[in-house]
Amino acid sequence: MAARAQPVLAGVVTALVGFASSFTVVLAGLRAAGASDAQAASGLLALCVACGLTAVWLGWRHRIPMSVAWSTPGAALLVATGPPPGGWPVAVGAFLVSGLLIVAAGLFPPLGRAVSAIPKPVAGAMLAGVLLPLCTAPVRALVELPTVAGPVVVGWLLLHRFARRWAVPGALLVAVVAIALTSPPTGLSGAVLIPSVTLTAPAWNASALVGLALPLFLVTMAAQNVPGMAVLVGYGYRPPFGAALRATGLASLLAAPAGGHAVNLAAITAALAAGPDAHPDPERRWLASVTAGVGLALLGLGAGVATALVAVAPPVLIEAVAGLALLGALATALASAVTDPATREAAVVTFVVTASGVTLIGVGGAFWGLVAGCLMLLLFRRRPPAASAAPAVPAVPAVPVAPVVPVASERSSPDQRTGGIPAERTPQHH
Repeated sequence: MAARAQPVLAGVVTALVGFASSFTVVLAGLRAAGASDAQAASGLLALCVACGLTAVWLGWRHRIPMSVAWSTPGAALLVATGPPPGGWPVAVGAFLVSGLLIVAAGLFPPLGRAVSAIPKPVAGAMLAGVLLPLCTAPVRALVELPTVAGPVVVGWLLLHRFARRWAVPGALLVAVVAIALTSPPTGLSGAVLIPSVTLTAPAWNASALVGLALPLFLVTMAAQNVPGMAVLVGYGYRPPFGAALRATGLASLLAAPAGGHAVNLAAITAALAAGPDAHPDPERRWLASVTAGVGLALLGLGAGVATALVAVAPPVLIEAVAGLALLGALATALASAVTDPATREAAVVTFVVTASGVTLIGVGGAFWGLVAGCLMLLLFRRRPPAASAAPAVPAVPAVPVAPVVPVASERSSPDQRTGGIPAERTPQHH
């Protein structure tokens, strides 16, 4: 009985952690793009339902734990970009175009390969630049609201040390208590606690297509879909990437008129449903992703309450919780950006331009950071020096040393031949 319930419990945990860890980022992004409180609540509800139904379909259809989530880096991009020229209808139009591009990447593999061809340091630096403004919010909150933000940060630190997966939900719970204690009793009066779908007619302009739709597509692919697929492969699965892109892209298209910005494969919470904690038998773990999908769809019913709490809270406090949720993603992006010394300068230029938040001809900094980084790689590409140009190495006087005794022969073991790293023997599952 316990083994049968294990994937169900893992799915419930996946849904709770996924929702509580980043819904503040989504609401902050939608409101920054020009959505009203009702439109933001509608967007969160649409994302929960679209993500949940897509996860149920993919898990049931392919018998693989393919967790689905909203694009958290995409929501951070909305915060960094701000309202596009033309307001919320133009943002909805950009969501639709981004969804179309994801579907196209699933239908035409060369497009997906073109996105994967973007140098990883540049892509990581662009993502880091997008995340940086939100990740600095906890520091600003500690200065502006020390009595309220202090307990939130302390709670996050303690849980991050002893129960990492619950660190952000715990910080959110502390923030909710702080909001309840510091907000006036009439703060929630008049708020619509039951969310409803609010449709918006889309609009388009060139600057939003280049400055919002294209970066949203790139960030969602590079920071969510590709890592989410890598997590599944790492656990021994062979997920159908094209089918996943088509399903999540179609879900994005359906959610966009209601305010949903992007649906994609989960990257942060993917391991909760795909790892051994979900079930000892890899063939049974798909039940965890299906349960997570059902749970996330049901959690969407709380979108109205979540939006009302965000509306009465100090903006910097909500941004602080969102920033704490994104610190891990920022660390990963920065590490990817500066690992290779040959591309480090280009990555730094990408990061600086993106984080600056500049807007040129109506196009935001994420696009210009990507352009600047790629130009740096093209203009300053270093060619390996010719052998004849190598400087002469002065002779070093010989020093008698004791003979070195090898600790193991070349035939000792596979682990010793691979530098002490055990070779991966993960079974493949179709």
